[in-house]
Amino acid sequence: MTPPLDLSRRQFLSAASAAAGAALLAGCAAGAPTGPTPQTLQFWHLLSGGDGVTMSQLLQNVNDAQNDFRIRPTVLAWGTPYYTKLAMAAAGGRAPDVAIMHATRTVGWAPGGLLDPWDLDQLAELGVDSSTFPQPIWDKGAVDGKHYSIALDAHPFIAMFNTDICDTAGVLDSDGKLTETSSPEEFLDQLREIGGAADGHALSYGYLGDGAQMWRLFYTLYCQHGIAMELPEGGKAVMDKDAAIESLSYMRTLLDGEIAATQADYGTAVAEFATGKSGMLFTGVWELRTMQNAELPFDATMIPTLYGTAAAYADSHSFVLPRQASADAHRRDLTYQFVADMLKGSFGWAEAGHIPAFLPVTESAEYAELVPQAHYADAAQHVVYDPTAWFTGSGSNFQGEFGAAVQNVLLSGDDPAAAIDRFESRVNTFLKQPNPADPEGTSRS
Repeated sequence: MTPPLDLSRRQFLSAASAAAGAALLAGCAAGAPTGPTPQTLQFWHLLSGGDGVTMSQLLQNVNDAQNDFRIRPTVLAWGTPYYTKLAMAAAGGRAPDVAIMHATRTVGWAPGGLLDPWDLDQLAELGVDSSTFPQPIWDKGAVDGKHYSIALDAHPFIAMFNTDICDTAGVLDSDGKLTETSSPEEFLDQLREIGGAADGHALSYGYLGDGAQMWRLFYTLYCQHGIAMELPEGGKAVMDKDAAIESLSYMRTLLDGEIAATQADYGTAVAEFATGKSGMLFTGVWELRTMQNAELPFDATMIPTLYGTAAAYADSHSFVLPRQASADAHRRDLTYQFVADMLKGSFGWAEAGHIPAFLPVTESAEYAELVPQAHYADAAQHVVYDPTAWFTGSGSNFQGEFGAAVQNVLLSGDDPAAAIDRFESRVNTFLKQPNPADPEGTSRS
């Protein structure tokens, strides 16, 4: 049994500060009462829309398959409201049995004791270990040598393409796949061919007012240089300025009004592709259902490797154990069983577009027949996450800060080098600040 949490006033205030420091709002929720068998397990998640419907079906499948427990889901609004309520529930020791977090957010929570680590031996007894996950996805669950999150999926940034338009443009190979390009110039040539066959633009890419969209493409291109940013706590950002400037400049080259619109927001870009006017769309796998519902002739693939190293920006919906004041050993055992059952039954999550993290699912014959999902499944082996820091991750301010620094480069041709300098300066300011969730953190000069 997990020992009770001795919650000091400072720890509680630190958890509250974590919410504020990560752009979270305060909230509170009660835990689940213990009941007779089957036990009711409280599960919090932030999935709505089509993903919410799919998650409900997965939970129903797990409930129907056994009689030991029943899952009671609580769905909270994505981003700020969700992470606030979860942080405060964990700080108060009244958290749900299990919850979904983005893998990129766990590093900011673990130092403050807001999450319990997973027992890897217990997971292994249930058939869940490092051999059943792509290495980069499994590794992302670790913080300071302990595993704090178990990924359900990877949801990468990919390229969808209209197969009719691309066939007319002559850029498909004999298997109907997009002809491989391996340099920035080759890809530009390919896009110009696609544009000649499209009623609208060759490429749909929305970015206006959307730091996440700008960051997803930028960091994909940046990491294709075979590098990653490092954000050492209390230090300064380690960034290859030349690669950063080259990546940002290439993004601006795409937005020339012919290849892609000079100004487009996310919704406009999705609509352009969904109505068959453009040949390609840079987006996340979460838009798969949108295109299927549009009855569009399309396929999908990783964004082409233009700088030598395959890379796909992604995050992962992951299972975490929010800290409870007194975790019941039996309920915790059932929680482990629930997570194992969800991973093994995640084919339905693949149907919704996400790449299941559990390899026995993606390596199955059934998954190989799932198109276009099987055509971008390799992205799971090449995922790159936000640089590790307490202030990065989905729903944080980090990506918004990037967008604020670079949007005018894309919009009006500002100097890319100056924009990267602005971004670096802002990141270094964050690095001087302590993790608000860490009760041992102190200000740094």
